[in-house]
Amino acid sequence: MTEDEARARIRDRFGVSRETLIARYADLLQVESQRQNLIAASTFDTIWTRHLLDSAQLVPLAEGAGRGAWVDVGSGAGLPGIVVGIIVERPVVLVEPRAKRADFLRRTAAELGLASRVTVQESRIETYKPLNRAAVISARAVAELSQLLASTEHCTDSSTVWLLPKGRNAQSEVEAAQAKWQGVFHVEPSITQPESGIVVARGVRPR
Repeated sequence: MTEDEARARIRDRFGVSRETLIARYADLLQVESQRQNLIAASTFDTIWTRHLLDSAQLVPLAEGAGRGAWVDVGSGAGLPGIVVGIIVERPVVLVEPRAKRADFLRRTAAELGLASRVTVQESRIETYKPLNRAAVISARAVAELSQLLASTEHCTDSSTVWLLPKGRNAQSEVEAAQAKWQGVFHVEPSITQPESGIVVARGVRPR
């Protein structure tokens, strides 16, 4: 998939206004990545496929989720959290323990006009105590699946939808996690990296 094709997919699915905001975010991300390690400079030329569409593809997978916040764990550069915040109407919480990255996320949300819905929680997910359970949990390249489920369980209930890009090891991580966790697990192929998978889970609870 080319960069133009990836950008067109976002425009066609989510509209021109959201595409424009995502393009502004891409500019902010590349500038900030020269100050701190957010995304590799070697991926700037493929930012729409490698990072932006890769994040946006999670949004349709959350269809049917209940009311409530989308919690993005280990948000880092804002992938997928900032992209999600641009597209969805629900509240989005970006959980990021590193101060410099949390500061970038706050500044970016403000500059893109998202601050009324997108908030930054500067802490580890283990110490985050949400007022209400998350409707959606996402995490990109944060931890092994069983460990991630354990660290976020206190933020969820039986209706929470988990959207977890896991790369080529998605199916094997699901199989390993099912020794400790029950629920409905499905691996969705990535549209940007066909060899990679996204774990979609519902009704997750310890065995």
